Amino acid sequence: MKRIITVVGPTAVGKSRLALQLAWKFNGEVINADSRQVYRYMDIGTAKPGRAERSLIPHYLLDIINPNESFSLALYQELAVEAIDNISNRGKTPFLVGGSGLYVWSIVEGWQIPQVPPDAEFRRRLEVRAKAEGSRILYEELQQIDPVAAAKILPDNIRRIIRALEVYKATGKPASKLWQKQAPPFAVLIVGLTTKRDDLYHSIDSRVETMIKQGLVDEVKDLMARGYSLNLPSLSSIGYRQIGMVLQGKLDMLLAIQQMKYETHRFARHQYAWFRLNDDRIHWFDISDDNQENIDALVQAFLTDSKDE
Repeated sequence: MKRIITVVGPTAVGKSRLALQLAWKFNGEVINADSRQVYRYMDIGTAKPGRAERSLIPHYLLDIINPNESFSLALYQELAVEAIDNISNRGKTPFLVGGSGLYVWSIVEGWQIPQVPPDAEFRRRLEVRAKAEGSRILYEELQQIDPVAAAKILPDNIRRIIRALEVYKATGKPASKLWQKQAPPFAVLIVGLTTKRDDLYHSIDSRVETMIKQGLVDEVKDLMARGYSLNLPSLSSIGYRQIGMVLQGKLDMLLAIQQMKYETHRFARHQYAWFRLNDDRIHWFDISDDNQENIDALVQAFLTDSKDE
């Protein structure tokens, strides 16, 4: 049976760094499971692996669509499974890495995703409503229709809220009721990274400040120069939204940085709703401890067992 190793945890905890180390040691290649890193031209604000990392270890599902193009969970799942097969068939180990719980569990649990095509007019109407009345209105509607799905979506994640409402409109059933599961044709080892909340917040704050120093403002300017509207769902994510408001004269830079840190703290807390510390499928390691040898041994045992089957 094919084997994949998944590295999960909150943002800024060091998932990409660990995955790179493991892939180097265990003849692996990396598959992205971050919902923002699929977009081209959005590098700094998504903490996307750079050229050096990608030249060392092949990475998949990075830079595959433009910021104004639609991208669905079903398409992600299809492309990720293709990448897993590609890597495995060449005798290498696939490492699925990222903090987007929807993406990770769709692969690990073998979700059977409802095939509901996009409804452009319906989406446009809801986007107009969200802009006029605020995203909270749509989120409250979703809470009434599908509280299970709503609990796993941030209230300001317009794209996913609209998609869940779109599925309900097309099928008459809550999206969460349609997420059937079928065991995937591969074994999975899940490595989770965590740390104390204060330490995580410090890492997040340092990352935000580094993004600014690396040129996040210029990155957003470049996106605008390419003709991408700041109202696009892809540019509604943390960092791009705040810097866009700065460039429009709607927000002071210092306040924008504070908001980026606060919103990322909130996002990290939300990620623990997807990757629970009491989930016995996840082998958790605290990054404040020196656990590299233990992680290496765990991966080695997992891969050795697969060869013995």
